[in-house]
Amino acid sequence: MIVLSPRAPAPYPWFVHELAPVPDDSELARRICAATPGHDVDAEAELCRRFAPRIRLYGLRHLRSDAAAADLVQDVLLMTLEKLRAGAVREVDKLASFILGTCRQTVIDARRSGGRRGRILETFAPTLDFAIEDSDTGLDTARLETCLEHLPERERSVLVMTFYDDRPADEVGSALGLSPGNVRVIRHRGIERLRRCVDEQTS
Repeated sequence: MIVLSPRAPAPYPWFVHELAPVPDDSELARRICAATPGHDVDAEAELCRRFAPRIRLYGLRHLRSDAAAADLVQDVLLMTLEKLRAGAVREVDKLASFILGTCRQTVIDARRSGGRRGRILETFAPTLDFAIEDSDTGLDTARLETCLEHLPERERSVLVMTFYDDRPADEVGSALGLSPGNVRVIRHRGIERLRRCVDEQTS
């Protein structure tokens, strides 16, 4: 049995660490801002450890999905670290408020993206006038959006302005510097490209 005198040093390293002052959020933020990007690993890891559970809880409340909440944690923490490394967080004393605001904006963007995907499907599926065999859900929204994004920029712009914004050929041509006849040719070509792209991904 080891008997320690009152003045004997504690033999356990964890005891010493427990007595060390714990940096607050603003101190962690300042350390990350002052360090070479990505080099204060301890401060960044501690920041992630503190805020990950809060971000996840926010995601569960507003997105109601474990997977979406996990994605939110990753996206918000990465964005926060990037902003801190770049010195782009103006009020480091209000880091928690900054992270909360980032959570809100990320959720809003995710909802907008989901709504946009649905509107793209509603807009272009009837225009393409084809069905996918052996599918209960019909045209896959992600596949259609991917094909639309891979169109040449001018064809994509013509299709979006024509079908998504419901603008006539003369307005589309005026906005893009094209004649109404060119708009119709580009529109036809764009629809054919979309059809081939989706057909290729389906087969």
